[in-house]
Amino acid sequence: MKKSQVIDYPSRHESFEGWFQTPLGRALLSDQRSFLDRKLARLTGARQLQVSVSHRIPLTNGTDFSQKVMTTPKWFTSIPDGVVVCDADELPFPGDSMDLVVLHHTADFSPYPHEALREAARVLRGEGTIALVGFNPVSAWGVRRLLSRHRGGPWGGRFLLRRRMEDWLHLLGFQVEVSVTRFFHLPLQRSGRRASGRFGERLMGNGFLPVGAYYCILAKKRVTARIPRRPAWRQSNVMGIRGTVSASRGCPPQSLIHPED
Repeated sequence: MKKSQVIDYPSRHESFEGWFQTPLGRALLSDQRSFLDRKLARLTGARQLQVSVSHRIPLTNGTDFSQKVMTTPKWFTSIPDGVVVCDADELPFPGDSMDLVVLHHTADFSPYPHEALREAARVLRGEGTIALVGFNPVSAWGVRRLLSRHRGGPWGGRFLLRRRMEDWLHLLGFQVEVSVTRFFHLPLQRSGRRASGRFGERLMGNGFLPVGAYYCILAKKRVTARIPRRPAWRQSNVMGIRGTVSASRGCPPQSLIHPED
């Protein structure tokens, strides 16, 4: 049985959403919001999409887009406007329909992280931007996850390597423009307080080492020119060569060539 079939992802989504109400969770979310608002402030367009574990954790409120859409994996009795219930690996949007796609710990809490990233690439238009946020396994937070038996909050995520996510983006035709790790607080609730957070930053290198709690990758979808299809051969454009032996039945005769060749 596959691992994705035995993990209770809805419960982990709910636990992770609730964790953002803790001091450490609020501090992390505040850092993510301020960083993305600063980096994405120059972007404009028609549609922005955020794929997350919950629609109650919005990011990039400072961006200038005509329409902002969020997805949530769970149905609620009162779904606000602009929220779509769907799985991250099956987005109900047409291809090339979004100008910005934000994946907020989507790969961390998806049973199919590669498919989720592929879906985001599909709905993003050419030259559009994707913002990918995930937990960094090469950090004190990654060590805490490995040592912890508790799988609530962020510790239920998979913590994928930043280099691995960059490789996936390159394979999907993206050009990485920004790739950083941030939030150098220790994975302790008291570290959510400002003074404790400063101690964590001093302990972990003030950002000079890529050991922040989370990474953020900003990449642009490249547009490649399509190779034009060669016109199909027509009987009127095909002529035989004298002196050749005709092919056997069921196989195209090798004596036929295209007049343009």
